[in-house]
Amino acid sequence: MPAVASPRSAALDVLGVPGEINLDYAATAPCARAAADAVTELLPWYASVHRGAGALSRRCTLAYERARQTIGDFFGASADDHVVFTRNTTDALNLLARSLPVGTTVVTFAGEHHANLLPWPRGSVRLPVPANPAGAVRALAAALTELRRDSNPALPVLVAVTGASNVTGELWPVAELARVAHRHGARIVLDAAQLAPHAPVDKHALDVDYLAVSGHKLYAPFGAGVLVGRADWLDAAPPYLAGGGATSHVGPATHDVTWATGPARHEGGTPNLLGAVALAAVCAALTDADRVALAAREEALLARLRAGLAALPHVVELRTFGPDAPRVGIVSFVVAGQDSATVAARLAAEHHIGVRDGLFCAHPLARRLLDEAATRTGRKDLPPTALRASIGLGSTAAQVDRLLTALAGLA
Repeated sequence: MPAVASPRSAALDVLGVPGEINLDYAATAPCARAAADAVTELLPWYASVHRGAGALSRRCTLAYERARQTIGDFFGASADDHVVFTRNTTDALNLLARSLPVGTTVVTFAGEHHANLLPWPRGSVRLPVPANPAGAVRALAAALTELRRDSNPALPVLVAVTGASNVTGELWPVAELARVAHRHGARIVLDAAQLAPHAPVDKHALDVDYLAVSGHKLYAPFGAGVLVGRADWLDAAPPYLAGGGATSHVGPATHDVTWATGPARHEGGTPNLLGAVALAAVCAALTDADRVALAAREEALLARLRAGLAALPHVVELRTFGPDAPRVGIVSFVVAGQDSATVAARLAAEHHIGVRDGLFCAHPLARRLLDEAATRTGRKDLPPTALRASIGLGSTAAQVDRLLTALAGLA
């Protein structure tokens, strides 16, 4: 296959270590030049946010709120949405879980990352992993119909879904699931952690009520994430972090507190200014980039990787929906007869290639897919954990070929 030229701008070049091949973008993407430059520019001015009258503090406050606006615009937030800075997607979804009205039922699928499985309250509904995207839509419609019939129709329902699987990269039918949710009077939250680095995510176009994103997966590895979404539940909930900045008034009595409304209500303490600015810088750079060309380049690299893996008789790819399902640049697989952790260690030590091994913080799904792979191939020598190779802005055809050559040598 011919090499694929990169259409990205210099702002979207990623930092790295010469000689080391990073194919673990789905865990943590490398730092984009735009993020590094934005942080470097602001560091001499680094000071308190929202709490100072000096020039440094004023500049940092302006940078922080501009970052909020840039990120909100990037993800299609409406004027009355809140954009709340968090640490990452897990933190954002835990914030939403803490903000649910009493009696809320959460409906999700067993194919989710732990961040979208574990925060939800007892009594949540976990649907089986569907065989295909259409099956997911049908399953949700049936579950919501039954739920509305069997419970108090006035109680709120939240549907929690991923945009792209962190195990297989397969895309989920978010817009169709949103239509089903709203038809039954439910809200929907999108875990966009794996989708946002690879494709535009527009809250308004997808018609989701909330979305959660991690900066460290979006080329801004400075510890910031966001929860974007409707204000009413967030403004009615107790602060996620009680403390300075989350209040509008604190009186002398123990419980004489008036909490702030808006994002500040859930951003107690000194905020992660540099993380917010870094994430906003990447969002701005991606807005200016040719996203269609970037997607085409990644699709070509992904096809090269998957075709190469399929040609190796001792390698089996994991999948949920089928070999032709649309997906982003994530592939999980096993090497028959070999422990995945050992394979990952050898790739690192002998070939300077970094991939992920394990169950990828999606244990129910990964175990199911490992069982399915064994059944599909009839092999009894597949290991109990998997390997994952994931690509992004800095990936090249040469790196993909290096991985394929190294795997071929493990036979």
